[in-house]
Amino acid sequence: MKAKTSKQSSYSNLTYTALILLIVILAMTFPQPFREIGGFPLKKLIIPLLQLIMLGMGTTMSLADFSEVAKQPRAVLIGLVCQFTIMPFMGYFLASTFGFPPEIAAGVILIGCSPSGLASNVMCFIAKANVALSITITSLATLLAPVLTPSLMKLLAGQFIAVSFTDMMIDILKIVILPVVVGLILNRIFRKSTVLLNRVMPLVSMTGIILIVGIITAAGRESLFTVGWTLALCVLLHNLSGFVFGYSLARLFRMPEQSCRTVAIEVGLQNGGLASGLALQMGKVATVGLAPALFGPIMNMTGSLLATFWSQRPPKVVADTPVVAVSRP
Repeated sequence: MKAKTSKQSSYSNLTYTALILLIVILAMTFPQPFREIGGFPLKKLIIPLLQLIMLGMGTTMSLADFSEVAKQPRAVLIGLVCQFTIMPFMGYFLASTFGFPPEIAAGVILIGCSPSGLASNVMCFIAKANVALSITITSLATLLAPVLTPSLMKLLAGQFIAVSFTDMMIDILKIVILPVVVGLILNRIFRKSTVLLNRVMPLVSMTGIILIVGIITAAGRESLFTVGWTLALCVLLHNLSGFVFGYSLARLFRMPEQSCRTVAIEVGLQNGGLASGLALQMGKVATVGLAPALFGPIMNMTGSLLATFWSQRPPKVVADTPVVAVSRP
């Protein structure tokens, strides 16, 4: 993959965050252009955009991304366990504590039950973390999502809304797994064009995520005016908890500093796009989809700040720790 300097990646990510904040402001102020155009409801674009984003993720992946399972099985296992325990149960705790309406509460839990966010690999690169481990955890978490996400939602959010394990699993397979597999195949077929794909697809993915955030914000505008600031605080606490508990548990297991940073970022950054798509498939994008829509800009701000902070404090590199440069969104 084409290398980026830490400074370039940090600048790009801050620009991306600023654009997300701008689209949120525009969607809150002028919601109609984000709801429909010429009678066409824009929320119908969410699933195709997500599939395009996942296709982009697949084109930047290869079977080599899973090699860390053999090289660092303990680190990968710790990262995955933290990913699918800390955020789901913290989401349930926060949703219950804040006393949100059932569908809003379910959205908080849904973002917690989702796999790692697409930005985590770049954040790990900026933070001078273990990028190879980050790519493996993100990839495996995404592949495990069709089973673990609906299972955790059924367990933790079943008291708030009706959750169909089968329907959610099928939705994740269609939204995530199928496009990723197609992307992997394209990557293998067009190996000589990999550099071009790595340049173009992250831009396509970032544009797609920005549009999705705008559409969901406009759809849930009225609910946001009711619970907006409280929900934003809840989402911020959820995100920060992922960083703190992810890092702390990794330290508890005596992982190297680079890997501790990786686990913290992988746990704290969730796939808000997937959560938004699932909320749409449930027919509740204006309520269940609100927490994922807020989580995106918040996690990018906090993630950028944390990654930049760590970038100024290089860890001692363990001799066998691989260093990889990435160009994902």
